[in-house]
Amino acid sequence: MSTKRKDHLRALFGADLPSLAPTQTESATPEPEAKPHPPVEQRSSSGAVKAMGLSLSSMTRELDEARALKEQLAGGDRVIELDPAKIDPSIVRDRLSREDVGDEEFQPLVESLRENGQQVPVLVRPHPTSPGRYQTAYGHRRIRAAASLAIPVRAIVRELSDAELVLAQGKENTERRSLSFIERAFFAQSLIHHGFERGIVERALSLHKAEMTRYLQVASGIPTHIASAIGPAPKAGRPRWMALSEFFRNPAAAVIAAEEVHSEPFRQASSDERFRRLYVRLERRARPPVKKPQAPREINDDAGRVLARLTDGPKPRLEFDENAKPGFAAYVAEVLPELVARFEQEATTDS
Repeated sequence: MSTKRKDHLRALFGADLPSLAPTQTESATPEPEAKPHPPVEQRSSSGAVKAMGLSLSSMTRELDEARALKEQLAGGDRVIELDPAKIDPSIVRDRLSREDVGDEEFQPLVESLRENGQQVPVLVRPHPTSPGRYQTAYGHRRIRAAASLAIPVRAIVRELSDAELVLAQGKENTERRSLSFIERAFFAQSLIHHGFERGIVERALSLHKAEMTRYLQVASGIPTHIASAIGPAPKAGRPRWMALSEFFRNPAAAVIAAEEVHSEPFRQASSDERFRRLYVRLERRARPPVKKPQAPREINDDAGRVLARLTDGPKPRLEFDENAKPGFAAYVAEVLPELVARFEQEATTDS
């Protein structure tokens, strides 16, 4: 982060940003601690906002990153530089997209890293089974972005158990709000499948028991390969993902979904549009078919003339053609009680 940018953030939020801890490579000797910059005179919030000319989302993101870094450094963590090629993913995948498959925010992240450098270090642990390698707790996209630029990644190395790793991974994702509903659902399911206790998973994702149940229901209802093909779809939201999960109760939904996800328009669409396309198709399939009304049955006399038309259904309707037999409808109405009595007598005799 440039000195000018940090000064603007100080002026806007009325607090100093943490000075970056000295970065060291794996083989380099740590350099002495850098002296903190002298405090910058505080200016009014309104003037600072005008001077910065930044979007609200950009300022919020940078403040979050500065706060995260301050917390890490306050805990005594040291930042070192690592070769991205020596860092493996977490034991549990938390995203449905990669930079080459539907991650629409990855390229802007690469450009930000190229122009501004890496503001917040990633968290890794020494790999438990591969000496000399590391395993990611959080910061997967920053590691891939650094790899794409062929530059070292700034990292904090910490000894972590499996449970501590996924707790850190979930906490980071929750605080940064970087996972969509379906990604959180499949992350929760993956943690359960890896043998983590439900309580640990709930803590990692900051979920109540009822929320956890809904996440797992959705993740178990939607085939993994279909969810991966759709991607994070951040605009879809919980209700529509839950509805999509219900569609898959019908075995025909899997066939329709397989056809859709392999279509070229689906593959070329954004993640939210892919969700919409599949949702519309399955919703249409789930609708009960509209029954066509049956044609009325004609009642003819011996000469073949139409006397009346009977429409079957919950409320049958008998329509008379007054032109064929004038007065016949009135006659039927008059003798109808006798017909009912005759009908009941015959029904009793038959039983």
